[in-house]
Amino acid sequence: MAPLPNAELVQNSLQLYRYLLRCCKQLPEENIRQHYRHAIRQSFKVHADEDSPERIQQIIKRAIEDADWVMNK
Repeated sequence: MAPLPNAELVQNSLQLYRYLLRCCKQLPEENIRQHYRHAIRQSFKVHADEDSPERIQQIIKRAIEDADWVMNK
């Protein structure tokens, strides 16, 4: 089960970024939300120059799986 509805509709990096930030809003404590927001921003900076469509889809899939794990933790 995905942390938020419509995870399957995420197709590009901007949609993923918004999706992950919405997931953060559901976390119970502010310090946890801040930690994951920071991690999301850092990850996007690291992968900003990615240009392979296959690699981008792998990153999106993995990010959604990781968000699911965090939300169910």
